[in-house]
Amino acid sequence: MKKVPFVALLLAVGTIVHFSFKSSNDYKPVVNDVVAVVKTPAENYANYCAGCHGEKMDAFTDRQWKHGNKLEDLIKAIKIGYADEGMPGFSKAFTDTEIKELSEYILKGIKNVEAYNFDNAPVGNVFKSDKLTVKTEEVATGIDVPWGIAFLPGDELLVTNRNGELYRVKDKKKTAIAGVPQVLAEGQGGLLDVVQHPDYKNNSFIYISYSKPKKENGKTLATTAVMRAKLKGNQLTDQTVVFEALPYASTRHHYGSRLVFDAKGFLFISVGERGNEKQNPQSLDNNQLGKIHRIKDDGSIPADNPFKDKTGKPTTLYTYGNRNPQGLAIHPATGVLWENEHGPRGGDEINIIQPGINYGWPVTSYGINYDGNIITDKTTAPGIKDPELYWLPSIGPSGMAFVTGDVYKPWKGAVLIGSLRFKYLNLCYLDGNKITGQEKLLKNIGRLRDVRVGPDGYIYVAVEKPAAAVYRLVPVE
Repeated sequence: MKKVPFVALLLAVGTIVHFSFKSSNDYKPVVNDVVAVVKTPAENYANYCAGCHGEKMDAFTDRQWKHGNKLEDLIKAIKIGYADEGMPGFSKAFTDTEIKELSEYILKGIKNVEAYNFDNAPVGNVFKSDKLTVKTEEVATGIDVPWGIAFLPGDELLVTNRNGELYRVKDKKKTAIAGVPQVLAEGQGGLLDVVQHPDYKNNSFIYISYSKPKKENGKTLATTAVMRAKLKGNQLTDQTVVFEALPYASTRHHYGSRLVFDAKGFLFISVGERGNEKQNPQSLDNNQLGKIHRIKDDGSIPADNPFKDKTGKPTTLYTYGNRNPQGLAIHPATGVLWENEHGPRGGDEINIIQPGINYGWPVTSYGINYDGNIITDKTTAPGIKDPELYWLPSIGPSGMAFVTGDVYKPWKGAVLIGSLRFKYLNLCYLDGNKITGQEKLLKNIGRLRDVRVGPDGYIYVAVEKPAAAVYRLVPVE
C-alpha cells in the first residue's frame, strides 16, 4: 500500500478525520466532526497563500495591483477570486472576519518585503553540495524571465524572455531576434520554450512554444501553440504553426509548453489543463489540454501515436491526465521521455512517460486544492500510472535535464529539476529508473526556470529576476 499523504487528507479548517481500514490495502477517511479551529492570519497565509505568493510575501514585490491594493480590494480578491487569472476564491475556506484579518496582514507585511526579499540570496558565486562544489558563471544577463534555452553551433545560445523577446547570445552579448510570434504575455503566458531541430546545421529550423491569443465574442482567449521557423542571421523566416492545442481558454495559466526531440526526430510537447481539471485532462474527445503530444518535425502526426479519432486517424495525443507539465527530458541511456509537472498544493510529480497512459489528474493526486478543499481522496487507482516521485510540499518544478559526460562525475546519471517556489536546483540520484536520493543545489539562487546540459557538457540554468540571468555551472577543484 502506498503511503497516505496526511496533508492531502486533513482539511485545513480543522476537520477531525480518522481512518477506517477494511484490509491492509483499503483505507477510507471518515469525517466525524468539524471543529471551529481559529487560525491566525499568519497561519492562514502560510497554509493558503505562501505557495503562490512566497513564504515572505516576496512574490508581491513586483506585483502589478491590477484589481487595486486597498483593504477592500484585497478582501474582494480573497473572497471571490479571479479564476481566469489563477486566483481562487476562499469564501468557503475563511469566514469574513478571517478574510479581513488576512487582508490586513498582507497589507502590513508587504510594506517590509523589499527589506528582506533577497536577504537569503547567496553570497558570492560558489555553491557547495554533498559531492561537488561548483561556481556560477554568467552567460547572459538582463532577461527578466528566461523561460527556455537552446544551443546553436559556434557556442551560441537562444534564450526566450517570457514577455515576448527571443535573444541570440554569444560571448555574453545578446541580440534580439526579429519575427517572433505575437504572444499573450499575461499570467503564466508569453514566449515560452525553444528548441533547435536535430538537423539544425542543415535546415536552420527552431521551434518556439508560446501562448497564442485570439479574439472571440469580444473576449481574449489563448492556447499553447508551437511555431517552426528558420533562423537566418537575427531574423525568423518561414514561420509555420505546427501545433495548436484546442480548445482555446480564457484562463492565463497552466500552459505547460516544454519541447523536446527524441532520437527518432519526433517532437514532444507538454500542454497544461489551463486550470480546468474537471473537463480537460481526462477528456479524449477533441480536447488537447492536460496532455503530452507527439508530432513529426513538420507538424504531421506519427501513424503509431496511441490515440485515434472517431474516423480511426491518429491524433497528436501521447498521454493524458497531466496537470501542468513544465519539464521534459529524454533519458540518455533508455531514450525514454521523463516529465515533471505541477500538482496543486502538494503533489508535484516526476513521471516516466509511456504512450497511451493516464497519469491521473485529477482522479488521483497527492495534493489538495489551493482553497483547502480536497480534490480527490485517491493517490492511486486502476489504469493510472503512479509517479516515480512526488513532492510534499510542492516545489514548483520547471526545466529538466539529465547529467551526462564526465564534467560532473559525482552527479553523472542524475536528473536535475528547477524549483520555482523554493529557488534552488533539485538533483535526483538514480539507480536505473529508481530515484534513490535527492539533493538541493544552488540554494536561494532565485526562481529557477530552466536547466539544460549543453553540447560542451556543462550545466546551464536560467534564473528569473532579480538575477535575470543564464548561468553556466563550473566545477571547483
